[in-house]
Amino acid sequence: MGRDNQAKDRQLRRKETKEARRASYARILIVTEGSKTEPLYLEEIRAAHQLHSANVAVQPGQLGTAPIQVVRYAQQLFEEGDLHRGIRPKSFDQVYAVFDRDDHDSYFNALDLAQALDGKLRNENRQLVSFKAIASIPSFELWLLLHHEEVHAPIHRDEVMARLRQHIPGYEKGIGGTFAITRGRLEVATQRAQALGEYFNAHTAPEPFTALHELVMQLTTLRG
Repeated sequence: MGRDNQAKDRQLRRKETKEARRASYARILIVTEGSKTEPLYLEEIRAAHQLHSANVAVQPGQLGTAPIQVVRYAQQLFEEGDLHRGIRPKSFDQVYAVFDRDDHDSYFNALDLAQALDGKLRNENRQLVSFKAIASIPSFELWLLLHHEEVHAPIHRDEVMARLRQHIPGYEKGIGGTFAITRGRLEVATQRAQALGEYFNAHTAPEPFTALHELVMQLTTLRG
């Protein structure tokens, strides 16, 4: 009987420790358009900064790759959860939908929906939840390219890839280790993204823009 009580005590302590770690910093849900490139990059950041998986969940969209589908899935996953993926309903403080401009017809609708949801949903603690679109024009790779060079004019995603490969030979979508390769130039990339943001925004396509620095800064400073 004593052993049973000891086992229960250990389980209770482990649960309390996990809950304490969850409560120590914000809980963030990130849903991405890409199934590999963006999730791998963001998971690398989570691991590098030792962010608990209960606090930072990164999930590829499951309704399709159109921006509006990414935003809708982020809303659905927040509201309904997915126990198979270890996600409880309404268990986050912030929600991010990560997608590209590319040639998507629903891009601007996705921006509008994300804005409409911002501060309208409530989590399990009845707190209002931040809901943000993290858009890139033309693509996620612009953010990586900014680690190596400045971009001031509209640029096609194929040109972004070609120029990125000059700095990261053999780069392909879905490869791992991208954060490790680029993290040494994170500060300069952030400065360049912020400079673009002074002139352009997610609605000024085709001008180059990315909000990824905002999400990356949030993750890299989450634990203080």
